[in-house]
Order: sequence, then structure tokens, then C-alpha cells
Amino acid sequence: MATVDHLLVGGGGGGGGFGGGGAGGYLLTLGHVVTVGTYPVVIGGGGAGAGSGGAQGSDGSASTFDGLSATGGGGGGAFSNSNQNGRNGGSGGGSGTGSSHPYTAGSPGTGSQGSDGGSGVTGATAGGGGGGAGAVGSNGVTTTGGNGGAGTASSISGSSVTRAGGGGAGGQFAAGTGSNGGGDGSLGGGANTAGTANTGGGGGGGYNSAGAAGGSGVGVIRYLTTDITATGGTVTTDGSYTIHTFNSSADFDVTAVSGGSAIKTINGLARASIKTINGLAIASVKTFNGLA
Repeated sequence: MATVDHLLVGGGGGGGGFGGGGAGGYLLTLGHVVTVGTYPVVIGGGGAGAGSGGAQGSDGSASTFDGLSATGGGGGGAFSNSNQNGRNGGSGGGSGTGSSHPYTAGSPGTGSQGSDGGSGVTGATAGGGGGGAGAVGSNGVTTTGGNGGAGTASSISGSSVTRAGGGGAGGQFAAGTGSNGGGDGSLGGGANTAGTANTGGGGGGGYNSAGAAGGSGVGVIRYLTTDITATGGTVTTDGSYTIHTFNSSADFDVTAVSGGSAIKTINGLARASIKTINGLAIASVKTFNGLA
């Protein structure tokens, strides 16, 4: 029995006909216990962008590992009286507006493992940016689409990488900018961009036009090289750690464990602070209540 640290990012939400897509959920777990066996790692795909200005973007798919799940990002809202709201997700999609006077802004989507989306502008001149793992999406301002919310940085892969940014929204005279893997919104119905693959970034929103797809998610597993022998994904090292990066779904196969203790505390005290148990030196104690 040993432990791994792992990061899961869900697929980003697709941009809507107005609002930016929300980033995929961001889930960092430390000290997760593993034993010898096969652990499927599922990497979520990005949600499809809206096919027209009146449609919401599709939600991204979840990334999973050993019973834990990073939820896909919420799709962006539309230029529509029924689809103007941003969708809920790992991070929420930005809202669009109604399609008839007074073109009321919809409600932004709520983030469950990230941040909420931003609000569009009543008057149908700009949408709200998609939420990111680290910050809410910006509201649209007058004729400028809201920017996507910032992602979150982690050094689990050996160097600091910021992932899971929200998608920018469409605007009449200025498009919102995506953040940390999020795509840019549309300027006046022109081109927008998709979220970057393996960042979980949200897709850029349209301006009463099609939205762009969200970026696929990613999984990263790290452990002390002396503790575990395993295969799966792209394997690198960083100092005393071995790192497995999963850009697509695959198995994490643990073939041997040789280190790490399942006992973190005894009677509320940290294991490292305990010198003896029942008169025995801690180093001579192999098991305690059946745990190594």
C-alpha cells in the first residue's frame, strides 16, 4: 500500500451563441492510497460549440480516476429567449441574452469545482465570459464580451502549469479573451477559437453565431519513485518523483508497491512525532491495528 498525488481536469464547456464556455472541473488530491492493480483513467472530452447563435454550448465530459471525478465545464449561453442562461458545470458557462426586446441578460452558470460564469449585457451587445478554475468569468461591458476566468496553477507535473481557464464571450465591437487554455470569443460574428486540448479550457462564444468547442481534460499522477512501480500515460521524472501524464483515456497499472505508510496519525498524533508504541521503538513496529 502506498500513496499518489493526482490532478484531474474535466473537459471544457463549449462556447454558446453568445457566452463563453466554462472550464472543466479542477480536482487536486494528495495522498490517495493505491495498491497493486489496474486503475482506469478517463479523460473527458470538450463540449461541442453551439451550432448557431440561438443555441447553448454543450457541457464537457468528466475526467475520472479511482472513484474521483472532475466534472465537465458548463456550456455558454445563447442569443435566445429560452437558452440565454449559461450552463452549470465544473466551472459555469457565461450567459447570453434574450432574443427579443429588451434583450435581457441570462443567468450565468454555477461552478461546482471552479468558478461561476459571467453575465451578458442586457441589450444584446455582449455575452459573459466562462468561469475558470481560479476566478469567475468577467461580465460583458457595453459592447465588449466578457473575458474567461483565470485557471489554476499546479507544479504536479514538474513545472508550474496553469490549466482550466474559461472561454471568452462574443461582443459587438470587442471580443472577450480566453484564459489559460480557454478560447477567444467572436468579434461581431467573426471567428472564435476552441479551448486548448488537455487544459480543460472553455470554448469561445459567438456573437449571435456559432460557438467554439471546449478543450479536452487531462490527468496527472505523481508518486515517490521508491514507493511504486507502474505504467500508463506519458512517464517522466522530477527529482524523487515519477509522473504519469494522461492526455487520453488509458490504464494506470500498479505492478508493485514498496514504500509509503497507510498510518498517518495514531491517537491524533502525527506518526512522525511518535517515538514508541507500548514501549517499542516506532521503527520496530511493522503493523498497528492491521495497517502497515
